[in-house]
Amino acid sequence: MTQTIDAARLCLLLNDLRLPAIKQGWAMMAERADREAWPAARFLASLAEHEIAERDRRRIERHLLEARLLPGKTLDSFDFTAVPALSRAHVAAICAGDSWIEAGANLILLGGPGGGKTHLASAIGLALVENGWRVLFARTSDLVQKLQLARRELALEAAITRLDRYHLLILDDLAYVTKDQAETSVLFELISARYERRSMLITANMGFGEWGRIFPDPAMTLAAVDRIVHHATIFEINVDSYRRRAALDRKQKGAGRPPTRATIKTIAADVSPPDNQTQT
Repeated sequence: MTQTIDAARLCLLLNDLRLPAIKQGWAMMAERADREAWPAARFLASLAEHEIAERDRRRIERHLLEARLLPGKTLDSFDFTAVPALSRAHVAAICAGDSWIEAGANLILLGGPGGGKTHLASAIGLALVENGWRVLFARTSDLVQKLQLARRELALEAAITRLDRYHLLILDDLAYVTKDQAETSVLFELISARYERRSMLITANMGFGEWGRIFPDPAMTLAAVDRIVHHATIFEINVDSYRRRAALDRKQKGAGRPPTRATIKTIAADVSPPDNQTQT
């Protein structure tokens, strides 16, 4: 059957129909269908499934590229044993995203520096992208500066609207925003614009009672916290800094103790904190 097909014409037709995956794989699948005597319906279904799977894969690749997540930060590489209060099962349920992202709810990670908040935030973002959601990871101070520039160009509303295409906006290190009226006002406008519409994941190394150090106006602080915590899940990662614990561990072992392997790579790994907790 396949020998009588005009392959060149078929490729042109598949181009017109915008079916690149079928164009690339139809010949191999046709050979298998002939060999195994598939019914026509099964062959057609296999082609359609192949095209859909490839579209999903390409979409995830695009979304991963635009998400700007930190490399190497995954749930598998996060040390849950270092954060006993954090349930891996709960985090896994969060990564499905259906119940809270569809409702425009938020996720907040609070805790001191070195507890793994940034790692966990990026890892959750990665899992959500793999589950079909669009995510953007940004240092809060960097994003605020971009929004300030948009305001000066009279394009703040358009800039905030463009962020609507992301189901989840990850604002890392909220506490490092400068306590400046211009910066905090655009941050407040972003928070207000996404309230109950689009989700945010926020990491901060201070509790809500200290957020007055971010927003100069007490009323703005109260309003911002109210919008963020309403419909929010809060994880408190109150553990010692992993970097500090690693330093104490090295001190207890003694400076003169030789490394387990006398290689440059192993020595470098021995004096550096694990991938889990290199960021706050």
